Amino acid sequence: MLAFSALVAGSFSLGSMAAPFIAPMALTSVRFLLAGMIVGAVAWAAGGLRRKMLAAPWRYLVLGALMAIYFVAMFQGLKTAPPVSSSAVFTLTPAMAAGFGWFTLRQRVTPRMGLALGVGGVGALWVIFRADLQALLNFHIGKGEFIFFWGCIAHALYAALVRKLNRGESPVAFTFGMMVAGWLLLTTLGWGDLRATDWAALPAIVWITLLYIAIAASAATFVLLQYATLRLPAAKVMAYTYLVPSWVIGWEIALGRGAPPPAILIGVALSVTALALLLKNEH
Repeated sequence: MLAFSALVAGSFSLGSMAAPFIAPMALTSVRFLLAGMIVGAVAWAAGGLRRKMLAAPWRYLVLGALMAIYFVAMFQGLKTAPPVSSSAVFTLTPAMAAGFGWFTLRQRVTPRMGLALGVGGVGALWVIFRADLQALLNFHIGKGEFIFFWGCIAHALYAALVRKLNRGESPVAFTFGMMVAGWLLLTTLGWGDLRATDWAALPAIVWITLLYIAIAASAATFVLLQYATLRLPAAKVMAYTYLVPSWVIGWEIALGRGAPPPAILIGVALSVTALALLLKNEH
């Protein structure tokens, strides 16, 4: 999950650079296609593609739809929301995952986990509202952050449902099934955007972003997430998302896009504190 958070962070910075040039539905459809080919090849080589995977295919449809919603909302939101602010919205998923984890699997939230989720939530809100207390009191949230918030709800539900819906399939094989289902949904619903996109005229940043999110931020992170969710409570899995804003700041500096205002770092520090609280062994 540490690797997951670092790889996910890159998709925020690169995604914000590519978002103005391509429709979110078209970008996400091709992303699922490329990532699915990679994961499918790995699953086939490992012997994980077996007939029993075809049992209850609706499972892949549900999970694929949730992840499709998340990614489309993410790139739509990045058209107007700054990468650090969007990544802060993403850190709200542990609290939502904890709620879905209790609802679907009756996973208990301990007092310390509750405290950690609260601290992380405050840190996320501080970043989302750009360290502007008046904006927080007035609850003036940006359009991009609002759109992405709904995608994060889908992501949190996905994290909770993976363990419930998995029937012994390997993480790689299960991820492949989800990607195929998600690609079919996106291609069907986004066919108009796919046809309308002038692929030959797209700037280089779109192709760089597409390759990164397909290989590093899709194929790799999906497998990492599947592996973790089969072994950890949903809230602890998503706890690592608290590191994403910190990674995004690093990505922004590395890409030459500058650092956020120093006051923003207060919210980032609170998020890291929440991570430390969540990861401490309950016993």
